[in-house]
Amino acid sequence: MPDFFSTDIILDHIATTMNFYHPRCIDASGGFYHYFKDDGTVYNAHHRHLVSSTRFVFNYAMAYRQFQTPDYLTQVKHGVAFLRDIHRNPMTGGYAWQLEWRDGRKQVTDADNHCYGLAFVVLAYAHALMAGVPEARAYLDEAVTLMNDKFWDAKHGLYADQASPDWLQVDEYRGQNANMHACEALLAAFQATGTLSYLHRAETLARHITQRQAGLAQGFIWEHYDTNWQIDWNYNVHDKANLFRPWGYQPGHFTEWAKLLVLIEAQHAHLAEDSSWMIPTAEHLFTTALRYAWDEQYGGIFYGFAPDLTICDGDKYFWVQAESLAAAALLAQRTGRQEYRDWYVSIWNYSWQHLIDHRYGAWYRILSRDNKKYSDEKSPAGKTDYHTMGACYDVLRSFSNKISTT
Repeated sequence: MPDFFSTDIILDHIATTMNFYHPRCIDASGGFYHYFKDDGTVYNAHHRHLVSSTRFVFNYAMAYRQFQTPDYLTQVKHGVAFLRDIHRNPMTGGYAWQLEWRDGRKQVTDADNHCYGLAFVVLAYAHALMAGVPEARAYLDEAVTLMNDKFWDAKHGLYADQASPDWLQVDEYRGQNANMHACEALLAAFQATGTLSYLHRAETLARHITQRQAGLAQGFIWEHYDTNWQIDWNYNVHDKANLFRPWGYQPGHFTEWAKLLVLIEAQHAHLAEDSSWMIPTAEHLFTTALRYAWDEQYGGIFYGFAPDLTICDGDKYFWVQAESLAAAALLAQRTGRQEYRDWYVSIWNYSWQHLIDHRYGAWYRILSRDNKKYSDEKSPAGKTDYHTMGACYDVLRSFSNKISTT
């Protein structure tokens, strides 16, 4: 196995992953292609999903800042233009969740407004700004204002999840996933602008999900809630593999929150309230995820476990491993504890052996429990390897002993 504490190894892995997508992902008529086979073949050239459109902007922005390749900056601007001109509805300010793009013309197939999607819009603009696209500052502030105006629930201090295209109806469903990515996006917005209100809102989201809401489930984070933010134990109980709203505890979200808590706590001098709870909570979430979801037989982290702590989805998803190794690296640096270094190596070893495609590049999306592929569709809409390359940048941050967003 490579030395996963080597900066060169991590940088080389980012570069090879990026090279799987670049330049084959670029659609000269607008935006990026979203569907790739294992060998990089595009198998759907027309469907566009807001999550992929925004994550490609993140990918290119981070790669440009790291490698200074001029075409990467060109593609940041290319991606931002598609968000502004194609996904965004100038009449409502919202962004189409899904659309078809053919011959320079669009057909919106799902116009609902999703807080999850809007959070990634904020993330994309924040990273575009940091990459050197100054007009993204106005777009960023506009998107945060829209998210706050349309989704913020002041009574509960969290965001709602979904609204109709005209914003007149807000769905009763509430979910932690949209709030987790809103937290990530607002942290990036603070990094890009220095606006303290963005950091403080990220802090509020983290506290309410990982303290108050987790308190409803013995310190675990459940995914689904009703309008009053009470747990809905049965939501999607028969749809455990739902792409954005799976049933069951999600160990990958436990470790993703652990990562975010370490990054927020690093800004303790700028936080609105005491942050002494953050690192203990991050450690609890990480340790809990690995205690109940690590597969001792085949390696890797299971996708989900049930309220009775039995595994309800034994598949191995790429993003779960990636977010967990990033959390392990950040916790190892922040606490100095060997157990996190050990987990960092173990998760990398598993991923390197089973999930990473050493022939064509990038990570496979999903494997069975015994590490078999289900198909040759490496990267459908929503993937883009934002999680894997993002995790590597977090690892590099831990290596530099600069666990901050600046």
